[in-house]
Amino acid sequence: MDMEISFPGKSKVRASYEGFVIDTDQAVDSGGEGSAPAPFELFLASIGTCAGIYVLRFLQERGLSTEEAGITLHQDVDADGKTVKKLSLEIKLPPDFPPKYEKAIVRAADMCAVKKHIEDPPLFETYTTRS
Repeated sequence: MDMEISFPGKSKVRASYEGFVIDTDQAVDSGGEGSAPAPFELFLASIGTCAGIYVLRFLQERGLSTEEAGITLHQDVDADGKTVKKLSLEIKLPPDFPPKYEKAIVRAADMCAVKKHIEDPPLFETYTTRS
């Protein structure tokens, strides 16, 4: 389960994993071309989309409408605007969503594996090799 990271040019960094390619770039004001999301934006997207699949499945399994449903990921940052201090997941429910399921859909979103890994982080190890 190795992911390969390469440098296709300028400020671009590419991840290749199981046949998928994920490109990143830096914003223009950070020396990039703004041609793809920055790595931190993908980190945030992974949290939102991970919770999203649990919300989607919750709705689908109960035959509930997915129209008008979604999630907004809110970020509270420090005074410098550089460090996220709090992430909030606002689950937007369709108008006909049964109130009896509100707590359950929040619990479903909280099952997100990305969130769980942040709450109980893995160890990180960085080392060098030569090609």
